Amino acid sequence: MNETTRTYDVIVIGAGPVGENVAERARAAGLSTVIVERELLGGECSFWACDPSKALLRPVVARADAHRVPGLRQAVTGPLDVAAVLAHRDKMSSYWKDEDQVDWLNSVSVDLIRGHGRLTGPKQVAVQTLEGDNIALTARHAVAISTGTRAALPPIPGLDTVRPWTSREATSADKVPGRLAVVGGGVVAVEMATAWQALGSQVTMLVLENGLLERMEPFAGELVTDGLREAGVDIRFNTTVTSLAREDGEVRITLADGGQLAADEILLATGRAPQTRDVGLETVGLTPGDWLTVDDTFRVTGVDGGWLYAVGDVNRRALMTHQGKYQARIAGTVIGARAKGEPIDDAPWGAHVATADHAAVPQVVFTTPEVASVGLTSREAEQSGRRIEVVDYDLARVAGAHQYGEDYRGRARMLIDTDRNTVVGVTFAGPGVGELVHSATIAVAGEVPLDRLWHAVPAFPTLGEVWLRLLETYRG
Repeated sequence: MNETTRTYDVIVIGAGPVGENVAERARAAGLSTVIVERELLGGECSFWACDPSKALLRPVVARADAHRVPGLRQAVTGPLDVAAVLAHRDKMSSYWKDEDQVDWLNSVSVDLIRGHGRLTGPKQVAVQTLEGDNIALTARHAVAISTGTRAALPPIPGLDTVRPWTSREATSADKVPGRLAVVGGGVVAVEMATAWQALGSQVTMLVLENGLLERMEPFAGELVTDGLREAGVDIRFNTTVTSLAREDGEVRITLADGGQLAADEILLATGRAPQTRDVGLETVGLTPGDWLTVDDTFRVTGVDGGWLYAVGDVNRRALMTHQGKYQARIAGTVIGARAKGEPIDDAPWGAHVATADHAAVPQVVFTTPEVASVGLTSREAEQSGRRIEVVDYDLARVAGAHQYGEDYRGRARMLIDTDRNTVVGVTFAGPGVGELVHSATIAVAGEVPLDRLWHAVPAFPTLGEVWLRLLETYRG
């Protein structure tokens, strides 16, 4: 094996969209930067999460919308073209090749080392390359860990015998299972149940909790439950899996109530765990496998010298690609500022802090119906101790909903901080609401006073007119 040593201003471990953005921002600040990746550049989002999952879901949502439109529903009465959907998914995933990502990295003058990077001490990273060589890297200013997360699998007896699907297999499978069991009730569970039921699977959801999307407003999970059941999904709440086995090609599932279920495949959508088990955390006084706690500038707490950063899902602040990229833009900029000795703007909403992680995280769940939210839920607002007024409105009463499709069902909720006269949370559930979330994000992140928001006139007839109706309801 060959051994080499190299020195850079900044070393980034993990080349998903978060790591790529940290590297690009550090390079834009004039710092020499290298990124280390053992799999594909673009990471989970590009190849096993955001891109392939939405490619699977887009035909499902489009067909559901078409069914609501008079004169169009007759044209979409047949089943989805499974081969075409999977081919489109493959294209949107770049056929699991990352040449385009490499070209982009070259265009911003960031070096790439393919291999497994591990910390070996302060500002030191050892890389074992895919060819088996060893490279010792030293950072002059910072090391950023952006290794993301992996599926967290529950300790179910027999799990190791059934070869379960995780989110990776659910987004990259090349054939439709006749029967798919989905364990979980969160975003991955509901989106993949939506997709594979529409593609021809008989989906059974086994949900530990009493509802879907438990971290969101209750009405969102209720509407998604209705949509899944209408599509033919069997949803069983308050259900625990006690053992698994694969026999004669089937997955045999035993439940806590003594019941049994057979499926061709089983998807475990039971949460995420940090990819930190083998990145050398023990060499800098941290515990392998732990989430990395950071301050608002993404410096890892508990590490002397302020040189170690953790950006994206690995810090557990907001496990979504768009939020990780937001963090990355800030982290790369703050690394550059500190390297140059420039002042740090770390006041709330300052250039070097990720205030939105706490106050304005947007999310869209691509089910039928869609769910879109930003900021606090009513439960979170109550726990925060703020004085909050909850304003609800039936989205089906908005003129744009009647134009969108017949038998429209949806709901909107706005949370008002009555002391500050601003919006601190919004949730929409209904067809097409994903495109409403950015207006809500601007209202929350901008802390727009309601008196000024009243003058933001929504176009007629659009779903966005719900903003006017929510404000009218609040004003009484």
